[in-house]
Amino acid sequence: MKEKAKAIQIVGTGSGVGKSVIVAGICRMLAQEGYRVAPFKAQNMALNSAVTPDGLEIGRAQAMQAAACGIEPCVDMNPVLLKPTSNVGSQVIVHGKPIGNMSAVEYYKYKSRIWEKVTQSLDRLLAANDIVVIEGAGSPVEVNLKKHDIVNMRIARHLKCPVLIVGDIDCGGVFAWLLGTLDLMPDVEKKLVKGFIINKFRGDKSLLTGGLKFLERRSGKKVFGVVPYYTDIKLPEEDSLFFDTRKNDKIKKGGLNIVVIKLPHIANFTDFDILERESGVNVCYTLEKKIISKADCIILPGSKNTLADLAFIDRNTIGEMIKKKAARGCGVVGICGGYQMLGGKVIDTLGVENKTVLRGLGLLDTESYFQKEKITVQVEGKSIFKGFPVKGYEIHHGHTRRLNGCKPVFMLNKRGGKKTSVKDGACNSPGNVWGTYVHGAFDCLDFRKSFLNRLRKKRGLPVSKGKDAFFQDEEYDKVASLLRENLNIKLLSGIIHGER
Repeated sequence: MKEKAKAIQIVGTGSGVGKSVIVAGICRMLAQEGYRVAPFKAQNMALNSAVTPDGLEIGRAQAMQAAACGIEPCVDMNPVLLKPTSNVGSQVIVHGKPIGNMSAVEYYKYKSRIWEKVTQSLDRLLAANDIVVIEGAGSPVEVNLKKHDIVNMRIARHLKCPVLIVGDIDCGGVFAWLLGTLDLMPDVEKKLVKGFIINKFRGDKSLLTGGLKFLERRSGKKVFGVVPYYTDIKLPEEDSLFFDTRKNDKIKKGGLNIVVIKLPHIANFTDFDILERESGVNVCYTLEKKIISKADCIILPGSKNTLADLAFIDRNTIGEMIKKKAARGCGVVGICGGYQMLGGKVIDTLGVENKTVLRGLGLLDTESYFQKEKITVQVEGKSIFKGFPVKGYEIHHGHTRRLNGCKPVFMLNKRGGKKTSVKDGACNSPGNVWGTYVHGAFDCLDFRKSFLNRLRKKRGLPVSKGKDAFFQDEEYDKVASLLRENLNIKLLSGIIHGER
């Protein structure tokens, strides 16, 4: 009979303190030690999502953590996903399928019905693995939200599993954050907390000695380690939190400049992570027309509210700037919602986003129609023009029609693991404007190199013949090594396995 699986939960003093990376690193360490390990986050709020092999939608962070475990992502790793559509509402996705758009008040009323689905997913993960590493969300002591909690200490109490609290020292005030978080917990939850991890430290750790001793003495809990601030590990970002400060918005001389339009509802911007890692390529995210005017290529990214973002770029005359650049031969690319915006019309008669019809940029001879059903599927295929293989995923409402002989971009030969023959995307006659529903196409080496070299030739820059020097899997090894070097691994292993 299989021994009952172990579990550990990582919560934080707030959003953006590094919980997702710590969970990924612990998952990688345990996988390297031979354990069957899986990540879990009951509820995630993110605009960057992923599609599982069986066509279900989960948060990007849990897909990244599954990769760190060396396994395919599954919907049980993130049973509830909220994708913001406005400042006060989100699309609610349960077990990988959207159940509708809700305001915050509507969702809180609905939340009590979700707990059973959360525990069902958790039970399946525990049955299939040796260890489950659980991530919390935001802060576990938001007193106004606590009675509705399905993601933080309610999970720990349900499992009676050990908990570590992560704090970000780079933001300042980490000791107050950690002690305050612990202090606001009821006694039953405090007993589950075994200690702290201080994250994103810059400088000489010996300067922290007095503070760490004070923290342990005051709290009665252990400090499991101090993780240094790093810049050399590249992991997919979970969401647009701190997007303004983390993303470049400067044109650089001497190489390619790719401008991603920073839409108000930008989604799945991890599509462009791999472009940022290419030598001689500068990817900037902006709405500034002066910067857009100097781009070698403009990308309209995915959007969680395509109609609102299309109206936004039209209202701010950014669409006119893009059309002028395209007319002068500048590369213009649209991904998913951005692809829809490049066409002649975006039609939403069913009210999926906003019951209306909007004129697109007219750069592609296409029309897009929203449908109630959300398409979430992994795909494989090849480029129509060069034959380079591509693979990725689709995640969108509706479909796009090519008109008047408009040519596709990809021929998809596999969707959801099944053989098919489907034409995807569209391009204009000169070939400088194209769009696709396939997220992740730039992750495919030969296609990416061809795309970039075409831009280089247009600029008169030497083409790149180098091979891909970046391997995502190696980044998970780096995170695991970082944690091994800076955490008390014996102590961590002890609390996971229930040792005193």
